[in-house]
Amino acid sequence: MSSAPFATSLITHLMLQDFRTYASLDLAVSRPLVALVGENGAGKTNVLEAISLFMPGRGLRRAELPDMARQGGPGSFAVSVTLDTPYGEHRLGTGLERPNEDSRVSRICRIDGMPASSPAAFAEHLRIVWLTPDLDALFRGPAGDRRRFLDRFVLAVDAEHGARVNALERALRSRNRVLEDNPDDRLWLDALEREVAELAIAVAAARRETVERLAALILATRDDSSPFPFATLTLEGEIDALVAHQPAVDAEDRYRAILRDSRARDRAAGRTLIGPQATDLLVRHGPKDIPANMASTGEQKALLIGLVLAHARLVGSMSGIAPFILLDEVAAHLDPKRRAGLFETLETLGGQVWMTGADPGLFAELEGRADLLQVVPGNVHHQSP
Repeated sequence: MSSAPFATSLITHLMLQDFRTYASLDLAVSRPLVALVGENGAGKTNVLEAISLFMPGRGLRRAELPDMARQGGPGSFAVSVTLDTPYGEHRLGTGLERPNEDSRVSRICRIDGMPASSPAAFAEHLRIVWLTPDLDALFRGPAGDRRRFLDRFVLAVDAEHGARVNALERALRSRNRVLEDNPDDRLWLDALEREVAELAIAVAAARRETVERLAALILATRDDSSPFPFATLTLEGEIDALVAHQPAVDAEDRYRAILRDSRARDRAAGRTLIGPQATDLLVRHGPKDIPANMASTGEQKALLIGLVLAHARLVGSMSGIAPFILLDEVAAHLDPKRRAGLFETLETLGGQVWMTGADPGLFAELEGRADLLQVVPGNVHHQSP
């Protein structure tokens, strides 16, 4: 039974058309826990990816949308879900469509049959968080991986954050081109740097607010007996220090001055060296008070799971909507105690959880508590008891 104090919804129906390995899939589920079991390459992650498209962005694989269309298919695809919510049933749809053979494909979004302006509109009905195996090296990898991880955290509570990040990247590319081709055009650079500063401070402020809220929630819900250790979080970067100590207007003015004074150095480097694009998310293993990258591999995995679970709680508390949680191969490397602890925790979060695994034994203890689904190439069906 959920103890979450916010609205909970279930996906009761998932339909795929020409998506990845699925020519057609019509899947009904009814429980808060859903486990997809099948051999590697059977198409388990494809199901999670389809659901992840109801968040702004390109889904949990960060793939280009045309690459999601089934090979040998028409080049378009469709994904739809039926949501059972406390306020009634809703149908959400997205995909790529090609009106005719001579047309280019375009992204479509629909809510209850009516066109929606973008995937950000889905945030009124659902929020999604996820964890995939490629994040296992997050704490040891480059800062860019942690920035993307952080931006996904922010996006789950602020559906417009992705648009701001994309706009900032475009503005930075424009400034870099002008520095390379027309470095003496001060008026043009002034205008670009004004835009960069405005977007940069907005991005940095959103990241800081999310990290502060998440850190406070982790502290408030800290459980030293949990198999998933708590994390401490800080942001590192010159822009992050500006946002932490100055009002937004003053921070914009200061960053514009930094950009103006750094033109020669940035031109030589071929990129803008100072800004949100250089931020790093520093994570520490709370109980041991050591940098996350110095923890053991198993400790890092447990720390990462704990961080994603805390994020799910934050999304629920900030949005009022219990998020859907997508966990790809999450239980494969957990010992039995941590696996049991994970399942127990997931049942308290309130959001529907979709999990994958190659070994049916990983989910044996969920019989009677979850929809257990068998995945074979091109199809998904309920396991027989």
